[in-house]
Amino acid sequence: MAKQKNNVVVEETDNGKKLPFAKMNYILVLVGVFLIALGMILMIGGGSTDPDVFNDKMFNFQRITLSPILILAGFVVELVAIFYKKK
Repeated sequence: MAKQKNNVVVEETDNGKKLPFAKMNYILVLVGVFLIALGMILMIGGGSTDPDVFNDKMFNFQRITLSPILILAGFVVELVAIFYKKK
């Protein structure tokens, strides 16, 4: 149940305690965490088992471009999740 006090919507649980965020905020937080984790997972690998052999796979598109973009997008989604308000 949502109550409006001084033009601010505050979510309340069944026992009357006030939650700091609405359901949508928590969903956006989970999406942001997923994007950050996916970016970190895509950055893994590219090394070589033999130290005398150079492996070019560490400089591919996935590790140099895609992973940092996903991580930054995750942080942007986290900021949106914090500042998102119901209208």
